[in-house]
Amino acid sequence: MSEITFSDQYYMKQAFVEAQKAQEKNEVPVGAVVVCNNQIIARTHNLTETLNDVTAHAEMLAITSAAEFLGGKYLNECTLYVTLEPCVMCAGALNWSQIKRIVYGASDDKRGFARCQPSLIHPKTEVITGIMQEECQAIIQEFFRQKR
Repeated sequence: MSEITFSDQYYMKQAFVEAQKAQEKNEVPVGAVVVCNNQIIARTHNLTETLNDVTAHAEMLAITSAAEFLGGKYLNECTLYVTLEPCVMCAGALNWSQIKRIVYGASDDKRGFARCQPSLIHPKTEVITGIMQEECQAIIQEFFRQKR
């Protein structure tokens, strides 16, 4: 685990803005940004309903967008900020991308990779948890409360 930096809070706020955009589209409110050299190179949010695609998680879209921006498939100099702990599918894709750091807000006790398969993350990837945890958890809980 690496040290939490001042910028982690700033970039998580940017990911949270993306989660709010997802919520406005009646998507599960998860947002993500990818940062490389202190620059946001990808901004995304869940689009599974909009695209009718179960793989259109914020993290998957962020990986694709960042790789396109960089012109290569490896994100080994990048940090992913995501409001919810990645699922197993996203963790596997993040492993293949060799992302340098993953910073997430709220844990996902049902579908998060850490509970299901913590070894999915690339061995060189640093994982930071709990940045804006309360806000990230609240937006998810409120979304599902309204659905029930």
